Amino acid sequence: MERQGRRIPFALLALVAAAAGCDFQPDPEQGPSALPAPTVASVRIEYRQPFGCANPRPLECDNLVVFFGSWMSPGQEIYLAPDPGSHVWTGVAQGVPVNWPPVDEPHLVRVFDPHLVDTPTGGVTGARLLLGGQILTQYDSPGTPKESALVYVDGNGVGRNPL
Repeated sequence: MERQGRRIPFALLALVAAAAGCDFQPDPEQGPSALPAPTVASVRIEYRQPFGCANPRPLECDNLVVFFGSWMSPGQEIYLAPDPGSHVWTGVAQGVPVNWPPVDEPHLVRVFDPHLVDTPTGGVTGARLLLGGQILTQYDSPGTPKESALVYVDGNGVGRNPL
């Protein structure tokens, strides 16, 4: 009989230890599921600069060409690099949101070209741009300081003109 008395305290002790590890608080309500991460791609940029500089201040014509995309926040502009021996400037945009096949608006893309400062666009243009190997042919606000080319980007980083 003495052995049964010893087993009860051990069983009671095990039960108390198990209960101490239990969480008696109710679980919080499930929140909304996480949004899926957007698919992004790296995209090659090419811009062909006009041969002559329309700016009467020739020193400013030596400034860099700068690329802007509608998905970019201020400070994320890309300074394009000149291709020696040509009037082509190149770069790569990282993290471009994929928007092909089209389910939303196309991206707006443009460059600031110091050769065009004294034109009606103030140096901004969407013309002569290749994005992801695609020559861009459709524009928003042409001939103004808000001029931009329209483009969709697929998961391989290939540009596509709007349909």
